Amino acid sequence: MILTGAGITVDLPAGWEGSIRPPATLPDGAQRHSVTHLANFPLPAVRGEYGSGAVDVMSNGDALIVLLEFGPESAGTALFGNSRPPFLRASDFSRDMLQQRVEGHGGTQRFFTEAGRAFCLYVVVGDYIDRVEVLESINHILSRVTIG
Repeated sequence: MILTGAGITVDLPAGWEGSIRPPATLPDGAQRHSVTHLANFPLPAVRGEYGSGAVDVMSNGDALIVLLEFGPESAGTALFGNSRPPFLRASDFSRDMLQQRVEGHGGTQRFFTEAGRAFCLYVVVGDYIDRVEVLESINHILSRVTIG
């Protein structure tokens, strides 16, 4: 399945689902940037930007990938100065790298600029101990993401 929106395209294999929330101007004039959620488990309809709501239902073998876009003023700054990582390693994950701590989960977070756009890549695994079991599929999905 090809998922596309907000200049992001992902070729999702069977067993994965996702959504791309487009950028928008809120009633107060604030800008809301794109958020992409990709998961190998059913995503709940209501989720926070960093996947709250989804991480609560994750179990062993589950993975959640979030691409959270930041404003154009962030692109290329020190925090977002790196390129998107070509792949993730088991050592990139930590139990302390979670937006919301959930027993047994692990996560990683990488900030980068691509195509002049600033992003946070945030990945959560349902079981930190067995993260290697889902790492290949996470990297496979990440290799299928294009940002324009």
